[in-house]
Amino acid sequence: MSKIALVDDDRNILTSVAMTLEAEGFEVETYNDGQSALDAFNKKLPDMAVLDIKMPRMDGMDLLQRLRQKTTMPVIFLTSKDDEIDEVLGLRMGADDYVKKPFSQRLLVERIRALLRRQDAVAGDIVGDTEETKVMERGELRMDPLRHAVAWKGQDVSLTVTEFLLLQALAQRPGFVKSRDQLMDVAYDDQVYVDDRTIDSHIKRLRKKMRSVDSDFSAIETLYGIGYRYNEE
Repeated sequence: MSKIALVDDDRNILTSVAMTLEAEGFEVETYNDGQSALDAFNKKLPDMAVLDIKMPRMDGMDLLQRLRQKTTMPVIFLTSKDDEIDEVLGLRMGADDYVKKPFSQRLLVERIRALLRRQDAVAGDIVGDTEETKVMERGELRMDPLRHAVAWKGQDVSLTVTEFLLLQALAQRPGFVKSRDQLMDVAYDDQVYVDDRTIDSHIKRLRKKMRSVDSDFSAIETLYGIGYRYNEE
């Protein structure tokens, strides 16, 4: 049973969403501010967190930033319909997905299930010597899907589930272009729609993490209006 943490200062949302998720078979923990959630997460992490952005004591952005210092746990943001800047910033900071308020609870459940399935695949629940599960080496890059481990020039790089899947898809065929639509298919289930901006934000975050261990990293190339490709170095 997966444990989902809901963090939102709207008690009506906490109550209704928690009831829906529990009916779907999830274990749910609720928090009405970011600091309370962080205190609990420091003791034991859930399997996933769903965070509101605007909260008292500690907002969702600050909470995400602190989480990403120690964990790649999947995170979904809840944003208001006018918070486009917050959506992009959240993705660049390491959120895996976002859902706009007001939202369908069925949509949120599908997003949660999709992200957990991706996490399970990356973690190696699907075993076997396949392109998705075997260790891959491309020049200075080494990826081990069964351990969710990435290294560049021998230095470990901590990636979220989404970032890992995107890098894996690009690096599997160096020199070949992947369109944004193709990368969406890799990172998201068919039921989940995301726009080009979401993929671009994940790629920017991925590049930033790789450059944190190598300032000269340039293996991921943007082809404007087309997509991205991995150039083996």
